[in-house]
Amino acid sequence: MADSYTGNSYGRGDPGYEEARRATVWNDRAPDRYPDLIVQAVDEADVLAAVRAAREIGGGIGIRSGGHSWAGSHLRDGGVLLDVSALDSLEIDAEAMTAIAGPGCRGDQALAALAERDLFFPAGHCRGVALGGYLLQGGFGWNGRVHGPACMSVEAIDVVTAAGELVRADAEHHPDLYWAARGAGPGFFGVVTRFHLRLYPRPRHVANGVQLYGLDAMEEVFAWAQEIGPQVPRTVELMVILHRDLEGEPELAVTAPALVDSAEEAAEALSFLQTCPVRDRAKLDVPNVEVAIPDLYAAVHESYPDRHRYAVDNMWTHAPAEDLLPGLRRIAETLPEAPSHMLWMNWGPSPERPDMAYSVEDETYIALYGVWQDAAVDAANVAWPAERMREMEHLASGIQLADENLGRRPARFVSEENLARLDAVRAEYDPEGLFHSWMGRP
Repeated sequence: MADSYTGNSYGRGDPGYEEARRATVWNDRAPDRYPDLIVQAVDEADVLAAVRAAREIGGGIGIRSGGHSWAGSHLRDGGVLLDVSALDSLEIDAEAMTAIAGPGCRGDQALAALAERDLFFPAGHCRGVALGGYLLQGGFGWNGRVHGPACMSVEAIDVVTAAGELVRADAEHHPDLYWAARGAGPGFFGVVTRFHLRLYPRPRHVANGVQLYGLDAMEEVFAWAQEIGPQVPRTVELMVILHRDLEGEPELAVTAPALVDSAEEAAEALSFLQTCPVRDRAKLDVPNVEVAIPDLYAAVHESYPDRHRYAVDNMWTHAPAEDLLPGLRRIAETLPEAPSHMLWMNWGPSPERPDMAYSVEDETYIALYGVWQDAAVDAANVAWPAERMREMEHLASGIQLADENLGRRPARFVSEENLARLDAVRAEYDPEGLFHSWMGRP
């Protein structure tokens, strides 16, 4: 079977199998799940051959684009693990303001290439995240509050179906498959080999504002962040990060990246930071400083370093801050060592979205990230995000798939209506269940 591929392939027990298996997961805490065959595709022919092999082997197909799925959703027992990270091409048509990207194309690299042509795409916030899984699950990236989840900017996909056919899916051709690809995430039932993307003009000026507070300001900071949310320009991503400072003490970092077109626009967009009622108690107050996209990526990477073990969970909510505070305090009280942290992000109110599988979002996004290196503390750190989110799930309207923890804590990630439609489309395109469904759900 290895002769069928241009790229490498490994059967379970073959030399190199375990290295190939672990390499598909960026999280150092690789799950103990073992596919029968790993295929490292280098072109569409390899993808087609892998789908045919999966039909012969049975046991399902998992797909890895960049490996940044915290839970390693692509890594399952049995069947085929198809690694498409080498399909990383990027073709830019600057005049048409479109691009064609392979699933393995990294978002940060795509942004750098686009910037040379004064173009932009709402790529993910974390360095190294490939576009494949990112776009399928929705895609929360830079200036996402302006352009919407990045899947909204997908105009078509080239996809290998369970029947082993390569098709183009868009609003006119295979519209149900196109609908499902924009939000189904790790439950999508096909292998995307190319994304056809709509591009935007590059923001000409990037700025950030940062304030640091002690936990004694927690109640006032979160209440203010929620109250000011609807007034914050959509070019700004207002976030409150609960982390540990250099002395190991819990601390609140208010940060507000702004991707705009001028220094004057940035100053106006970030002026709301001056309204924080406890600003006089800030340990640090930098209301407006010019930065660049690589600076933003570097800052984010401090919170999500390589070669670490991760466990995450999240929630969407519109609950009042006063109702959320008991849970937030509990998160602070049990916060593991740095760089573990909690993210609060003001997201809504959102404009009306097009018809697509993506269908759950809310005013506020809260996510927990356990980050550590010592395997001896796995049990406590894995439990932390799931337990804290379970305690607050009565205040949640759902979760987003980027930070899902469905294998440990199943939760609502699309609307009930859209989940039923996804099941119906899956039954049409993958009647035998060749592709894995979401973890935590048969």
